[in-house]
Amino acid sequence: MDEDDKTLPGRSDAEIVLALLTSVESNQLITQRTIASELGIALGLANAYLKRCIRKGLIKITSAPPRRYAYYLTAQGFREKSRLTSEYLHSSFGFFRAARRQCELLLRDCNTRGWRRIALYGVSELAEVALLCSRDQSIEVIGIADPKGGSLAGLASKPSLSELGPWDAVLLTALSNSQATYDRLATEVAPDRILVPRMLNISRSKPAAAVANDAAKLPDTEEAEKA
Repeated sequence: MDEDDKTLPGRSDAEIVLALLTSVESNQLITQRTIASELGIALGLANAYLKRCIRKGLIKITSAPPRRYAYYLTAQGFREKSRLTSEYLHSSFGFFRAARRQCELLLRDCNTRGWRRIALYGVSELAEVALLCSRDQSIEVIGIADPKGGSLAGLASKPSLSELGPWDAVLLTALSNSQATYDRLATEVAPDRILVPRMLNISRSKPAAAVANDAAKLPDTEEAEKA
């Protein structure tokens, strides 16, 4: 069987690739053994998935002393991570439970900071969960902004945040093209005032430029990283 066709029972290929891209983004000096452990797959399979992502231009690799390798998400890799995240959120059975838990944590933090007026950005199921959670946290959702329009629980969205009135923070609730939405939002709002549920897999910084040596050869095993 071709290595591109290998998957794990009960786990889709897309889920593994998304987890891999997320792990690489969070730690460029991550080792293959750690990737395998985090993804719950064999070392050889982690190596195969890394090779495939490199071939597809999603990840770049370079030497990083002492005797290690560094992995970087390319711009294409960031786009693919955002696409896979959107697909996963729309199909995940655990969506509502995770959404509620993460929204509660973010809104609880708002209370701690004294932020009482919150704007939502993006009409979606996540926005609906956030609205429900706000009622338990003494948080006022002043409205929802979405350039595409739409309404939520009888609340009509506005095309822009400026039409909602004063707010303390903005909770990102867009499920489709979440990364691109965040990037646009960050040009209008201070990043520390943008609340982002962890499930959206948002990258708050621009993709790191891959360090030279695009043709660096990926070692076959973790042991090669230490050679």
